[in-house]
Amino acid sequence: QVQLVESGGGSVQPGGSLRLSCAASGFTLRNYGIGWFRQAPGKEREGVSCISTSDGTTYYEDSVKGRFTISRDNAKNTVYLQMNTLKPEDTAVYYCATRPQYCGTSVYSYDSWGQGTQVTVSS
Repeated sequence: QVQLVESGGGSVQPGGSLRLSCAASGFTLRNYGIGWFRQAPGKEREGVSCISTSDGTTYYEDSVKGRFTISRDNAKNTVYLQMNTLKPEDTAVYYCATRPQYCGTSVYSYDSWGQGTQVTVSS
């Protein structure tokens, strides 16, 4: 059974850091695009970052470039999102998701999703 489980969310003050984890089970993270998405209340789900395990290519949404870093640990079958210099506008539920082979631009092209983890940035 394919399953993605996010963890690492929490509440931090502006300027703080969190590391999100996306642990996969039931399949190995090879030849997939693994994306991180977020959804704030009343807003559409948006892509934050993605890594292609096929060739290691990474992508970042403009607002997180230079602050967030996506990485993977093949031995642990896990993808991480290191989030630094967090801002209140980063507050959202964060999800990881997969699609075959490479990263995609459309949220609808991702077919397996985790349950999400809440990130709250507030003073």
